[in-house]
Amino acid sequence: QVQLVESGGGLVQPGGSLRLSCAASGSIFSIYAMGWYRQAPGKQRELVAGMTNDGSTNYADSVKGRFTISRDNAKNTVYLQMNSLKPEDTAVYYCFADDLIATMRYWGQGTQVTVSS
Repeated sequence: QVQLVESGGGLVQPGGSLRLSCAASGSIFSIYAMGWYRQAPGKQRELVAGMTNDGSTNYADSVKGRFTISRDNAKNTVYLQMNSLKPEDTAVYYCFADDLIATMRYWGQGTQVTVSS
């Protein structure tokens, strides 16, 4: 089992920045990718950014150039730096971790990000 604990959400004005953190614990030795999804009210959950163990990253087109995913392996933590935030970035952000051996995806509890003036 893998446990994911997120932090860093909140209310920010348009154009502002936030950094989300997701700390993994438990059976983390077989995790090969981590990242973030988000879900806005009335919409499907969508991938925001992901990162594999070899450092490969991918981003949703809507966040490219504004969001950056990074990982601190020593702390088993993945981060999402969000800059130039827009109201349409408002959503619950969920951390995920993909387990290669268990072939399953773990989810965090979600953290609310609200971009509003």
